[in-house]
Amino acid sequence: MLRGAWSVVRKGISMGLLQDIRRVIRPYGKSAQAILRWRRFSFEDAPPVFGNSKPKSGSHLLLQILNGFTRIMPYRYVEADPVRTIRAGGGRRKAEDILSDLERIPRGVIGWGYVDATPENASFLTRAGRVNYFIYRDPRDMLVSQVFFATDMHEEHGMHAYYNSLPDFGARLKVAITGIDKDGLKMVSVKQRYEGVFAWLNTPGVMCIRFEDLINNRDATLNSMLDEVEKTGYKIPTPRERALSVLAEAIQPRKSHTFRSGKTGGWRELYTEEHKKLFKDVAGDLVVRLGYEKSNDW
Repeated sequence: MLRGAWSVVRKGISMGLLQDIRRVIRPYGKSAQAILRWRRFSFEDAPPVFGNSKPKSGSHLLLQILNGFTRIMPYRYVEADPVRTIRAGGGRRKAEDILSDLERIPRGVIGWGYVDATPENASFLTRAGRVNYFIYRDPRDMLVSQVFFATDMHEEHGMHAYYNSLPDFGARLKVAITGIDKDGLKMVSVKQRYEGVFAWLNTPGVMCIRFEDLINNRDATLNSMLDEVEKTGYKIPTPRERALSVLAEAIQPRKSHTFRSGKTGGWRELYTEEHKKLFKDVAGDLVVRLGYEKSNDW
């Protein structure tokens, strides 16, 4: 038994060490690939790009597009790790640490993350010559995604144990809508979650993208994203038709480790009348303000 336990520990150490080694050497390998692809050593021409999101709102779809950018414009690579507002184990990071992470992203490297629209973050990211994307999603679908992710896919999620203590999906969804603050668990309501979305929607210099548009109106949305780059005065070297083809090929939701269904409007199959009423009681006209409904009669 002890021998087996020690084997597991050694395996864990080895895996952790391998991950650390990969994290260290990845930038060099990716930079070498970029040098060969673009036949250049300098990657200062293309504007700095940052892709931003709230969790479970399409960040990995946006990340695939950003990786596609490295094939149509001379960027070295996309950062492997996101800039986070919330620590992996829970708790908010210091504002100065988040800003420091943003400032450390090298020129020629595309950054991404889950960053709030604080005055400091917004001031840095929206400087002249920078490109910013913020992706958001119908909150009803976002909650469904969050519940399934925390319950079935991510054992380290702060809500994993609690969700699994509840009898079924319906009970979990109610908690996701209302939020919770008891027994050391704290999660804000859906209305409070989207205060941060509106903050970015109201920030000049940020292109806000609906997750649904990337699924259902893909070409027009990708075209607009490329236009956003060229608004800085930079001319994308890849012809537009070819660039769109490359980006479309880069979008493969099933390759995301967080992939579940990849569709829009799935909430309709899971919300009961009770869930709908609770959502409206908690969030008011949130989906109307976001443009997902014309009235609160849904």
